[in-house]
Amino acid sequence: MAKPLPKFIKLEADRVTVTLTSPAQFNGVQQDTISLRAPTVRDIRNSTQTSDGDDEQRELNLFASLADVHVKDLEGLTYKDYNRLATGYNFLVRDDEL
Repeated sequence: MAKPLPKFIKLEADRVTVTLTSPAQFNGVQQDTISLRAPTVRDIRNSTQTSDGDDEQRELNLFASLADVHVKDLEGLTYKDYNRLATGYNFLVRDDEL
């Protein structure tokens, strides 16, 4: 049985939108949501190659690429909102058929 979707997540086939607990700046614009597009294999490989073996940096690089924002923007999120983003990503990439 699939885990129910949290209320702060809007899931589509190719993207997820996460509502933040408080507005944050992305590319100089204040927003209360952030969207991630579905990753490609290239996205995963690029984030790994640019992380120098640091798993946290790899995840930040990946999320920044998928959201088309700067890593520094994600580093400015509250930890609760970053966890919401990670949860949204996990729902986006899971395979419900397994």
